[in-house]
Amino acid sequence: MRLVVVNSVLTLLIGGSSTAFAQETWLGLVIAPEYRCSTYDRSDYPYSQSVERQIIAELGGRIYSPYTGAYFGSPRETDIEHMVSLSEAHDSGLCGRSAAVKRQFASDLLNLTLAAPRLNRNVKTAKDVAEWTPALNACWFVARTIEVRQKYGLTIDRAEAVAAQRVLSQCDSVEMEFVVNNSSNAQPARPPTVRNTSPPSDLDALQRWDDNGNGRITCAEARRHGIAPVPRAHPAYRYMRDGDGDGVVCE
Repeated sequence: MRLVVVNSVLTLLIGGSSTAFAQETWLGLVIAPEYRCSTYDRSDYPYSQSVERQIIAELGGRIYSPYTGAYFGSPRETDIEHMVSLSEAHDSGLCGRSAAVKRQFASDLLNLTLAAPRLNRNVKTAKDVAEWTPALNACWFVARTIEVRQKYGLTIDRAEAVAAQRVLSQCDSVEMEFVVNNSSNAQPARPPTVRNTSPPSDLDALQRWDDNGNGRITCAEARRHGIAPVPRAHPAYRYMRDGDGDGVVCE
């Protein structure tokens, strides 16, 4: 089945970018140039190396890089990879967020995977989807970066939106593909953690974050799901009360 996101929202883009971006939003993301509102300091985005064990658990126990289909014998052979890089996120809105949100972003499994050190440090680096997509699992990768941006209310620049749309318009699935491992040393692995990787939209915001089913999303619910503070661009915002009208709820 072709992605719902391709059949609905992305059909708006087929006719050309001049009309597609008339509202300057795409999939709930504000389209805006990257802007470094404060100095980027890598130490503002700390995370523990122990998160690597959680990544491996989400991969069903496999030490696997979805970018290349490579399996590794030890976590020491891999890097923890931020799909939306820390500096990219910083320049897309996190520069103005609290220290707690920056720490949360750095350790969020939604945005983490494994990669070979050479690829992570010398090839992918801090590139965005307009500059780099993996040869394997491009659909999964692009959809995941959109979901991450939506969760944190990050902006997306026009080149990124065009590149992401180009990839997603060719996708029948955004599930991660596991290459068959024929190594005699391969160990049995649990099935990978199943996650809904279709980018969230206004239509499913209530299903995801309205815990009591009353048609509204409270700050308690937003904090429980790790999406607070909630900016205007976030799909949950329209279901929340912005008392001071500043465009951010649950600061």
